[in-house]
Amino acid sequence: MATNGKSGDNRRHGAVKDRSQTSNPTIDQWVKRDSETGRFMDVKQDGEPFKGVRKETSK
Repeated sequence: MATNGKSGDNRRHGAVKDRSQTSNPTIDQWVKRDSETGRFMDVKQDGEPFKGVRKETSK
């Protein structure tokens, strides 16, 4: 996981590891996935991508 640095800094230091995100066009939301197990973890409700989580490339 990414570290947060000093308190009150209001920014993330580094990327979130072992996570990726992909867009679900059916519900028009971003879904976070665990890279090790492949399981879906969370869905972002506001339609914006997760911050600090890499995006999966579509083939």
